[in-house]
Amino acid sequence: MIDDIINLLDTYDFNKEEKEEFFSFIIPIISHDEFIKRYDALEYPHHDNISLGYHILSDAMVTYKLIKDKDKYMNVDLKTAVIIAMFHDLYELPWQNSPIKKDHFTNKHGFVHPIEAVINAITWYPEYFENKEIAYIIIDGILHHMYPFPVKSALKNIEELELNNINKYKKLLPKYKDMIIKSTNRNKLFKLSISRSSYIEGRIVSKADKQVSISKELKSINSLQSLITGRLRYK
Repeated sequence: MIDDIINLLDTYDFNKEEKEEFFSFIIPIISHDEFIKRYDALEYPHHDNISLGYHILSDAMVTYKLIKDKDKYMNVDLKTAVIIAMFHDLYELPWQNSPIKKDHFTNKHGFVHPIEAVINAITWYPEYFENKEIAYIIIDGILHHMYPFPVKSALKNIEELELNNINKYKKLLPKYKDMIIKSTNRNKLFKLSISRSSYIEGRIVSKADKQVSISKELKSINSLQSLITGRLRYK
């Protein structure tokens, strides 16, 4: 994985100092067994033959470079933005070729995976959520990274969302549950939250995610069809 990351950093024109700083941000995250598992394209395909872990790293690199290369972002918390990017798609189960059926259309992957990602991030990386203010910035950025695509409102009756990691949610401290509910009930229309992140760090990650997905990954008919059907045919 490390060699792949170095090669990918080169494609985004990271210099030596930037590489060192970026690795200092991500090493504790990519060393976790759950992240390593998501780097396997067969176990966790994301777009076409791109693995979920590869996609996450690409988003984090574009996030980093967007902030570094633009003077208007000079006051942005770079590390927090990269962490949001590293956590934004840590959903529970692969969405492609999944036999799992959701009872309600708005409980399908696109609407609820940011909530699953937040739950997993807090569960696997609790050290990043110890500071309450930073924790909310990270949580809010993850939850709204798909904007303008909505996220499902995390109702107090969380069972309605049919989350694949509901048992992890139940074990979260009340303060984290409250943050999830607060963030996903902002700008609510029916049971959906149509809102961008309240923080610039989250908004930059959302921009980076679209740049990576559209310009780098969604380049074949196969990958575009999978977004609609949920079925991925390997080449």
